[in-house]
Amino acid sequence: MLLLCNYYVTYRCNAYCEFCHFADHGEFKNTPHASIEDFRSNISQLAKQNVRFIDLTGGEPLLNPHIHEMAEYAQSFKMRTSITTNGLLYRKYAEKLAGKVNLLHFSLDSPDREEHDRIRKVKCFDKIFESVEIAKSLGEYPDLLFTVTNETYLKLPRMHDIAMKHDLVLLVNPVFSYFGNPGLTTEAIDYIEKFVNGKPNIYLNQGFMKLRRDGGNNIENPSCKAVSRVIVISPYNEIILPCYHFENKRIKIDKPISEIRNSSEYKYYEKMEGRFDFCEGCTVNCYFEPSFAFPTNRYAVSSISSKFKYSYYKLIKQKLMKKKVG
Repeated sequence: MLLLCNYYVTYRCNAYCEFCHFADHGEFKNTPHASIEDFRSNISQLAKQNVRFIDLTGGEPLLNPHIHEMAEYAQSFKMRTSITTNGLLYRKYAEKLAGKVNLLHFSLDSPDREEHDRIRKVKCFDKIFESVEIAKSLGEYPDLLFTVTNETYLKLPRMHDIAMKHDLVLLVNPVFSYFGNPGLTTEAIDYIEKFVNGKPNIYLNQGFMKLRRDGGNNIENPSCKAVSRVIVISPYNEIILPCYHFENKRIKIDKPISEIRNSSEYKYYEKMEGRFDFCEGCTVNCYFEPSFAFPTNRYAVSSISSKFKYSYYKLIKQKLMKKKVG
């Protein structure tokens, strides 16, 4: 069942994060933004295929001047929308985005201004908290997203203190071994899991951690559903298979998406999801989150309690925020 669309609305970025390949602006700086016309066509088709979630991603998604129109259009089909941003452009789009993003995440990499700005290679620490206050004033309830690495996991208690201070949920996003980044050490995993256990206002998908302890995806018994549950669309209006991070094939959307998905070529990638040689050991969160959407394996079962906890916090906090603003 197709659940999620990872829609790359741009490959451009206005930061140079150490852990992200989009920091190579030489490769991406002149790439096109996804067009609003292609977006509307694709989303209307995906709605008919029961896609329920859309992640408007990048690059920095707020660089696409149509980002607010995209979010609104996706919601018109009852899709739940998500955007993760560094906050640099949020003030510009805040009012236009208000009420159109179900899951609004602001990326924060350290509780220390100097370290965060060093990791991002641009001064945006203060923009995060400015953006949080703007979002709250508009009745939004954003999250802080912490991409935790082997260098920063000991900062987790202070990151949680910040989330509690601002009455936000801290999303702990364990870095995955890609773009030259090493995966989390066993020591880091132990520390993170121990700290998160029982804490309020914090989300960690326990399935991610169990997957890491087991060495990642096993191509002999794959847990990845990157093709059957996720569809990835590029700014060039292409479907990327089997996933963006290990892209092997690009299919131009020059015919109905349903027709493309029923083609023998697409079916091949669906059959091979999680089974290619490069899938061995994979822990890319973008694809395992929807892969663990149903309790079909031990990783999905491990993720149930954390997902329930996050949903509870979001529902309660959003209701309180709307009541306060209203």
